[in-house]
Amino acid sequence: MKPPSDSGADMPMTEYEIYSYEAYRRKIRDEQRAVPDGIGSDIDDAQVKLFLSKVRIEKPNLARLPDNDVLTLCGLYADGKPNLAGLLLFGLYPQANFPGFDITAVVVPGYQIGNIAEDGARFINNKRISGTIPEMIEGAMDFVNRNIKVRTIIAEGGNRADKTEYPLKAIREIILNALTHRDYSTHTESSPIRIMFFSDRLEVENPGGLYGRLTLDELGKVGADTRNPAIAAALEILIDTENRFSGVPTIRREMKAAGLPAPVFDSSRGVFRVALYNGNGIPTPKSKVDDDDLEAKLIAFCAVPRTRADLSALLNVSSISYMMEKYINPMLGNGKLKMIIPDKSINPKAAINDITASEFENDNSRLKRRKNRPLRVKVQRQTAILINKIKTAV
Repeated sequence: MKPPSDSGADMPMTEYEIYSYEAYRRKIRDEQRAVPDGIGSDIDDAQVKLFLSKVRIEKPNLARLPDNDVLTLCGLYADGKPNLAGLLLFGLYPQANFPGFDITAVVVPGYQIGNIAEDGARFINNKRISGTIPEMIEGAMDFVNRNIKVRTIIAEGGNRADKTEYPLKAIREIILNALTHRDYSTHTESSPIRIMFFSDRLEVENPGGLYGRLTLDELGKVGADTRNPAIAAALEILIDTENRFSGVPTIRREMKAAGLPAPVFDSSRGVFRVALYNGNGIPTPKSKVDDDDLEAKLIAFCAVPRTRADLSALLNVSSISYMMEKYINPMLGNGKLKMIIPDKSINPKAAINDITASEFENDNSRLKRRKNRPLRVKVQRQTAILINKIKTAV
């Protein structure tokens, strides 16, 4: 069994990906699994009472039911005790039993993990954020506010105003989505959500790729299957959020309003990632060359085998995923580039990195396609003369 990958090649499913597929197919709700008894299962009674008071206002049909019945019907309790969802929403310290269900946040002095500052520091700032889901949202936003770059601008009317490097509303939506929709199965108990500030972008990634039938192209456009419906519904009540597929459109709208590049979404190998770019190190609409010129440049450049790194250097784009989504994938879609599945290779890296063009040659008065070694991408020359010759040959 092989899932489609964003690289265009079929890759064997990992054990986790097989589990995710089966969990969706069999409707397994990991958020509702039982939690161990003991100190780690202690609940903040004040938060439970707050939730009950709000849910009874939002859902009057639950108003006359006992507390335990309400919590059970909301998918937060089972057999009179909180399940995992209840612990993540009301627990005094959920990480006592589930230390990986938290957030790590770092500020990297460069464009990728491994870059170091002048003083040798790997991170300018580094923090682990724990607590309940509502507490982690606020803790993450506190980290963002302390580390995001802010500049003062002169607004209309001559008033001074602060403008953040990225729109805070978009970042909050991303963090909220990550905590709501991450995978809470046993397979990801040691995998925290990661927030990473780089020189040119902010990345947030969470365990658990896209869930169910949703594809990247459909993000924010259609109703989606929900991995953790009980958590999502409870957060609507606890922090006045919405579970109506407005998160992605809000992120896109906020980035556009700030004059920044569109957000980049990626889902691969069991990880969902969102990247916001600040315009440093990537072409912006005001600076990039005309689309037709750029396509011609890419076609000419791919006349010989190239790698993704080659294309990244040509386009002066630091992010490979951004480059693929912004420039290469559209050309694949309109047929100007064609993705080829490589043969199996002992060295996987060698099997996925080559990019080349294929040409048509006339050999002994017969049109023949030159057969290259298995390579990833090749340009399809589209001229009227060749099309006519091909038709004649057929």
